[in-house]
Amino acid sequence: MQKIIVTGGLGFIGSNLINLLLKNKYFVINIDKVTYSSNFYNVREFSKKNYKFIKCDINNKKKIKKILNKYNPIGIFNLAAETHVDRSIDNPLNFIKSNIFGVYNLLEEFKTFYKKNKKTKLLHISTDEVYGDILTGRTNENYPYNPSSPYAASKASSDHLVSSYIRTFKIPAIITNCSNNYGPKQHPEKLIPKLIYNILNNKRLPMYGKGKNSREWIYVTDHCQALLKVFKYGKVGEFYNIGSNQNFKNINICKTLLKIAKKKINIGSNVKVNFVKDRPGHDLRYALDSNKIKRKLKWKANTKLLNGLEKTFMWYFDNNKYYKSLPKKDIIKRLGVKK
Repeated sequence: MQKIIVTGGLGFIGSNLINLLLKNKYFVINIDKVTYSSNFYNVREFSKKNYKFIKCDINNKKKIKKILNKYNPIGIFNLAAETHVDRSIDNPLNFIKSNIFGVYNLLEEFKTFYKKNKKTKLLHISTDEVYGDILTGRTNENYPYNPSSPYAASKASSDHLVSSYIRTFKIPAIITNCSNNYGPKQHPEKLIPKLIYNILNNKRLPMYGKGKNSREWIYVTDHCQALLKVFKYGKVGEFYNIGSNQNFKNINICKTLLKIAKKKINIGSNVKVNFVKDRPGHDLRYALDSNKIKRKLKWKANTKLLNGLEKTFMWYFDNNKYYKSLPKKDIIKRLGVKK
């Protein structure tokens, strides 16, 4: 059975990706340092027959080296990252440590490992936020990086690091940049699971500014299927944008979730939109041009937003223990407030 390492596999996208890889008969080694956004609830159903969890920070070069040599993976999907913009405003250092130094250390060990294992490959998963505020049009893979937040800047730095190692050290790596993900197992610091939590618990629905910020949304399963396709058929050294071409304003996401919820529960009297002070440097719009992956690899997102939001709402509705597995302060605390 072929082995694949997923870093950050206790998180949202990582755990969904592992689920897909297991269905495709890979043996998966999940490396995660276990932070606030890591959750063992996300991997509770995985069988030990083809799944192994190892607690490890990707900054731990010695342990990464040991894992690589022991399991000889055919690939690494690097999703280990600090990801929440608001937290990067409060404490940029954690993002520098994980997203820059962590990627550097992983690249150094992968570079050495590749010299003895020529059939391996690294897939580095990044974000559309590296392109910055896109008021009109859509960004293709040749668009210049212009990150606005410490989070986006740290991810942009990691992309550049990987790209430099491809060119200088000839490592077999590919970089993907994806739009906003949503779906089961996402930490409720993010917009959609936070709104669902508040709807289910009769709380106000926080909305930055006037809710006009526009995001391109992709259902997490579609993203994971794209990652597997890029890993199997993508060209080493290339960048691939992964998006749905579906842009919606945050206020419209909120209204759609309310309509979905009303079909299932009685909405509490406190469940009303509450416009709050915007976070510093908040980008108005992200939008990707994903024609390259559609044209080259014959992939496209299949989940329409309404269907994806319905499935997402029902997952949280049916998995109330997920919210209970998290500290309440991580769900309700406001982050990213300029002091």
